[in-house]
Amino acid sequence: MGYFAGLDVSLEETAICIADDAGVIVREARVASEPEALVAFFGASGMAMERVGLEACSLTAWLHQGLTEAGLAAICIEARQAKGAVGAMSNKTDRNDARGIAQIMRTGWYRVTPLKNPACRSWRALLTARRMVLNKRRDVENGVRALLREAGLKVGTPSRKTFATRVGELVADDPVLAALAGSLLSVIDVMTREVDRLTKRILDEVRVEPTCRRLMTVQGVGPLTALAFRATIDRPVRFRRSLDVGAHLGLTPRRYQSGETDVQGRISRCGDELARTALYEAAHSLLIRSTKWSALRAWGMNVAKRRGMARARVAVARKLAVILHRIWTDGSEFRWGKQAAASVTA
Repeated sequence: MGYFAGLDVSLEETAICIADDAGVIVREARVASEPEALVAFFGASGMAMERVGLEACSLTAWLHQGLTEAGLAAICIEARQAKGAVGAMSNKTDRNDARGIAQIMRTGWYRVTPLKNPACRSWRALLTARRMVLNKRRDVENGVRALLREAGLKVGTPSRKTFATRVGELVADDPVLAALAGSLLSVIDVMTREVDRLTKRILDEVRVEPTCRRLMTVQGVGPLTALAFRATIDRPVRFRRSLDVGAHLGLTPRRYQSGETDVQGRISRCGDELARTALYEAAHSLLIRSTKWSALRAWGMNVAKRRGMARARVAVARKLAVILHRIWTDGSEFRWGKQAAASVTA
């Protein structure tokens, strides 16, 4: 008889449910969310596990590695799919979630979420840290603006280099505001230096990573976008078609169809936010900042004329995802188009 286990992982404890091949629950428990504790539980159960399922979460890679090294057939499944499977239960509890995941393992109705290798996880951590510091710096800057606005002082739109000078000029006649603004400006200065340090680390990583260097040959794609795409996709062979990458990153429209109703909505945003945001920023750079002609830019500008610039950015971001995957898999080069080739010949 085969047994299937479902794990509902939380920070401190993990709810475990074991079901047999007939769907009967044979054991339930709660153990610490540690690989050693989980391995010891399954070893003491005396039951041979055919599959052990757990949702994708922040602890998944760590727990999955420990279970796999112990010889257990651990499987990481998509959180959205698991949510749909256990959503029919009237009460949302850790115990019911573990039961639902166990039944998913038994029936085979799941989609495996590939876990990234250590290098990709390290790159993602670096990119996430940089974005976090950028967001916090923006929050502090907005706090300074709000603080001065209450006194009728408007900062305006100075550049980042002249922001501190502008604030100093406005609060020069108010000792209290000057002291408060000085403390906040010191925080901003520290954050700016740390952003520069993190950016340099990213550039150093990209400089020695051959795949990123190849991806950067695409118009609009810089080091940040290349590394974000490289770290998110990890293994391009897991996509059967390059067109599937756009959907994986949440850049394709939602669709609701029922009977005579067939509605397409906004993009799903169901994939990785880090890579999706990087591609969107690359599309903005390609359409707005780049002056060199390419067939991709011309196509994006035509979309902007018909549908608006916001939708054009999304469409170009989706195209970039497909192009980057294709260049990565077959080693091809970015095609600028006939006009670019003609200008070079001339």
